[in-house]
Amino acid sequence: MSFGSGMHQTLGKPGRAIGGQGEAEPAAARDEPRPARHGPEGLGPDSLLLQALARGNLVQAWKRVKSNRGSAGVDGLSIDETAEHLKTAWPRIREELCAGRYRPQPVRRVQIPKPGGGQRELGIPTVTDRLIQQALLQILQPLIDPTFSDHSYGFRPGRRAQDAVLQAQRHVQDGFRVVVDVDLEKFFDRVNHDVLMNRLSRRIPDKAVLRLIRRYLQAGILERGMVTERDKGTPQGGPLSPLLANVMLDEVDKELERRGHRFVRYADDCNVYVRSRRAGERVLKGMRKLYDRIHLKVNETKTAVGRAIDRKFLGFSLWVKEREVQRRVAGKALDTFKTRIRQITCRSRGRSVQQVVDELRRYLLGWKAYFCLAQTPGIFRRLDEWIRHRLRALQLKQWKRGPTVFRELRRLGATQDAAAQAAKRIRRWWHVSKLMVHHTLTIAYFDRLGVPRLS
Repeated sequence: MSFGSGMHQTLGKPGRAIGGQGEAEPAAARDEPRPARHGPEGLGPDSLLLQALARGNLVQAWKRVKSNRGSAGVDGLSIDETAEHLKTAWPRIREELCAGRYRPQPVRRVQIPKPGGGQRELGIPTVTDRLIQQALLQILQPLIDPTFSDHSYGFRPGRRAQDAVLQAQRHVQDGFRVVVDVDLEKFFDRVNHDVLMNRLSRRIPDKAVLRLIRRYLQAGILERGMVTERDKGTPQGGPLSPLLANVMLDEVDKELERRGHRFVRYADDCNVYVRSRRAGERVLKGMRKLYDRIHLKVNETKTAVGRAIDRKFLGFSLWVKEREVQRRVAGKALDTFKTRIRQITCRSRGRSVQQVVDELRRYLLGWKAYFCLAQTPGIFRRLDEWIRHRLRALQLKQWKRGPTVFRELRRLGATQDAAAQAAKRIRRWWHVSKLMVHHTLTIAYFDRLGVPRLS
């Protein structure tokens, strides 16, 4: 593999030079830990920081950072450029980490649209800081995760959003038909650093690691060329943020457990299941106090007590069929799905049918993998029909002229009369695709093109 020349840029304090392109894994991982020689703390062989900086852990962390891809941070360096930079800079960075002198660079703030409208703010650390955070995560998660509540499902090994949905369904099936649906207001932006560090210190015995985590929390935010200092919040985007979020919220989980409540939490979305609205109002009042204790605020506009079948959770909603609680795709998630399909299959994008199918395939496979829990085969079957209808209309438009439509349909096995009727109505793509060509552009035809079926 060949790499281009480096680009040098300095941000923050003197001595923090950045630059280059290439493979970081051999350089960052080459330095074996040298216990007890690094820094005034006298890091011993059992130091969690030294475990994080061990060669094998760094190799694994680099592979994870590289596979996640992601954009550059404030230093402007891509993954390949950071790799080349770390070939020469890693010994200095490692020494600073062990001596307690390392200062993370500010995160780059970006905003991405939410499916339901609005913006979600992300903080993108530099690739070097993502590597260090990932290395820390791999050491800390096995230590901390077993201490979390069994009712917590978000960002945990071996647990998925689907598991949370299944557990919610079981609670409702057991007769807990009222849900306290709690949403936190700007959770990741409001995390109190002192409260979080206090909770972390109860789980992490290594002061060097705690100091480094606090510095990551306090790293500034770069937006529109200005660096803003931060005294609260843990921006989404860094590998450590999900683990820190679970540490912060575990206190509420444990209190709900102590009170004997049935609940499911995924990240900052928490649903508590009760038997009556009055009980739900009482639980919500108590949860407000619990969150206030750790300096978090309930989003009153999105938080509610209501029937479980009227609320959505992680893109799913519940419904009752013959006394059995079943799962389906929530209406809002279906609307988002249809909007995306319309964008991909738009007939004015100037792309071939195969290009459209390739993009459609990637989206459908991911969507199906997540929503395969839905117990609504009829809805999936109708969505399949609608998608093929749009693809038939797209194909007709791309054939453009009546003679082309006639020739192509005949080639695909249409009768002469059917091909002629379709060719006469060439401008009525939607109408013709539904009534005249579905016997020719069949399900098997789209299977051969590679269009996945939802049903």
